[in-house]
Amino acid sequence: MTDHLRAHDAALERLRGLHPKRIDLALGRIERLLEALGRPQDRLPPVIHVAGTNGKGSTTAFLRAIGEAAGLRVHVLTSPHLVRFVERIRLAGALITDDALAEILERVEVANAGQEITFFEIVTAAAILAFAETPADLCLLEVGLGGRFDATNVVAAPAVSVITPVDLDHQDFLGHDLGRIAWEKAGIIKPGRPCVVARQSEEAFAVIEAEAERLHAPLTAMGRDADAWEERGRLLVQTSDRLLDLPAPSLFGAHQFDNAGLAAVAALALDDPRIDEAAIGRGVAGASWPARFHRLTRGALAEKAAMRGSDLWLDGGHNPHAGRALAEAVRKLATRDGRPVMLITGMLAGKDARGFFEPFAALGPRVLTVSFDMEKAATSGDLAQAARDAGLQAEVSSSVGAALESALSTDGPPPHIIICGSLYLAGEVLAASRENWPD
Repeated sequence: MTDHLRAHDAALERLRGLHPKRIDLALGRIERLLEALGRPQDRLPPVIHVAGTNGKGSTTAFLRAIGEAAGLRVHVLTSPHLVRFVERIRLAGALITDDALAEILERVEVANAGQEITFFEIVTAAAILAFAETPADLCLLEVGLGGRFDATNVVAAPAVSVITPVDLDHQDFLGHDLGRIAWEKAGIIKPGRPCVVARQSEEAFAVIEAEAERLHAPLTAMGRDADAWEERGRLLVQTSDRLLDLPAPSLFGAHQFDNAGLAAVAALALDDPRIDEAAIGRGVAGASWPARFHRLTRGALAEKAAMRGSDLWLDGGHNPHAGRALAEAVRKLATRDGRPVMLITGMLAGKDARGFFEPFAALGPRVLTVSFDMEKAATSGDLAQAARDAGLQAEVSSSVGAALESALSTDGPPPHIIICGSLYLAGEVLAASRENWPD
């Protein structure tokens, strides 16, 4: 992951050195640190806690946009960052400054007193401390990994818990079946507090529903208690007592109608009179979330594609569920004009690369595989073989730039080109052109 040098880098590197030799998902370390910091988690504005396998970031982006469209000051914690570390922490609508981050990290480091702590736990503690000390109306916490034992799961009574679609990912930490993974995600449900859950497989939903019932938490299930769908290019959201007719989501793809609908229902669950239908509509139509089927129009790569008449897209999805969503979005894009599709793909080792590629089989794109500057990156050769195993034509490229040159040199109509497979790869692409840095 590219992270350009900032004043806080030395502190971050020292804190990385405190990482336990073995990662165990537990809350003891973060709870100890927050206690030393004076329990800032008890001084937050109303919290919406978002867990799930796919769509967490997009749903959080829609929630932020909805809140800000209603005039609310919104704190946001997300991960990972794409280019700069400060992207993870947004204070009342603006990214935390380098100086403020350096100061808050210093205080967290002193409070931790050299004890073992994971990097994500340090980041979470710093964000929560900053949030507690900066006035705001709403706080959005995106789970890092799992939910039940994730460092963000320290808020006793969130205003709303949200669970996006659950699928197989991070099996080494979360388990190898949907039921176990759903149990981890359902850990963010709190006694008596409302929870809004996206459409799920039967196996995952049964686990989530049982946990909500055990905790007497009011559950709103999309597809059962509420729903959202596309109709004539608009987003319709149905709840038990109202129908919202909203603009199409700003983020591209059928799955973003689902994410935006989930966010709208979660926003309504806050029961804040400032969040009316007009604000929800403005938020849905105005949300921004880089590297989630995001069209690149600036920078050297985008300019090179445009000279050939091609469009260039960037997506960080990296598991089979994300592959299905991306394949459907790309299919709709390609059927508009019949132009060919090229995938430039890089991925972390250990991901289900074949499962990611399989949904593209009917579309038949040409795949150009690359590696990237990270120790855990899959080799381009292994990725190419996974694509071939999924029935696709694939070849190895030495870099994203070389892959783009190859895609653009193909005879025939200018292709739709999608760089995909990892947020880490997406970060490298965005970092290459300053005008593409997220802000």
